[in-house]
Amino acid sequence: MRLVVAAALVDDLERPSTLLAARRSAPPALAGRWELPGGKVEQGESPQQALHRELAEELGITAQLGEEVVHPDGAWPLTAQLRMRVWWGLVRTGVPEPLQDHDELRWVHLPGWSRLDWLPGDVPLVERMQRLAGC
Repeated sequence: MRLVVAAALVDDLERPSTLLAARRSAPPALAGRWELPGGKVEQGESPQQALHRELAEELGITAQLGEEVVHPDGAWPLTAQLRMRVWWGLVRTGVPEPLQDHDELRWVHLPGWSRLDWLPGDVPLVERMQRLAGC
């Protein structure tokens, strides 16, 4: 089992109303679908270290991480081999840009978070986050 980490970058950790979505540009099977920014945890990294590295590489930003969006089983299932942990976050420095693996970023306002064409593994997560945010 491989661990993936992602950030639910929002406008406010206490009362989120806007969420940053990233549209995949590769691989071809995933291109055009939306996801939360992040990536795989490498050997020797903590999940939070991996997430900070991925946000710098993919978006050119630093972030403040908030609470984890916890799945009842501990991690969100993506595929048979991948599980994902997700943290709420705020952009601290930089302006998010699609530097790697994405061709578009979009700030999505509630209640429209779940209206994007999310990757299948992200759908239940985004629906849960939308409920947590009050919609």
